[in-house]
Amino acid sequence: MELCTTSAGPLTPRRDHPAPHSKQAPIAAALSAAALLLGTNTPALALDGCLVLLCLAAPSWRAIPQCVPPITQLWRDLARGRAFPSCGMAGGGNAASHAWASAPSFCPPQYTRIVDGPNGPRYYCDYTGAVAVTVNGQAFARTWWSISGDTVTDFSPAAKAMFGRWDRRFDDDYAAWLASRPPAPPVESGN
Repeated sequence: MELCTTSAGPLTPRRDHPAPHSKQAPIAAALSAAALLLGTNTPALALDGCLVLLCLAAPSWRAIPQCVPPITQLWRDLARGRAFPSCGMAGGGNAASHAWASAPSFCPPQYTRIVDGPNGPRYYCDYTGAVAVTVNGQAFARTWWSISGDTVTDFSPAAKAMFGRWDRRFDDDYAAWLASRPPAPPVESGN
């Protein structure tokens, strides 16, 4: 099934990944329509913010060969302090924005590291920043990225329900982190 078309050609999932789930039909149709409006025959000189938005809203941007080069370039650009690309045709409520990670307040707990120092604990995040994607005005996904190119995506419950299948690394890492935590002390009764 074709997900969308751009000047680079159709965005289709790789054959080694499962086909889109039937619940994806409405979003696939919306993404296809948006991509048709955005497609041009002229090569873009700058990173295409609309393509970046479409790719980051996918269940796994790595599973779409046409998404790998622009998203890889996005991480390089952000690491160099370049602005996040914009998409003027995204439509109301559809956007993506970037923020720098800051542990412990803006870093998932499974990726927050604590180092005891002479002046108290210091917090570090495994990731450099995060790109949040909103669809129809609702949080959809947050992709955490590092300068080394590693990424992990936290999908919203609505995104998970829509996809049926998605890159579960964030969820699996969180479950492993929870399992590694010491058990809570027993609660004493006041009797």
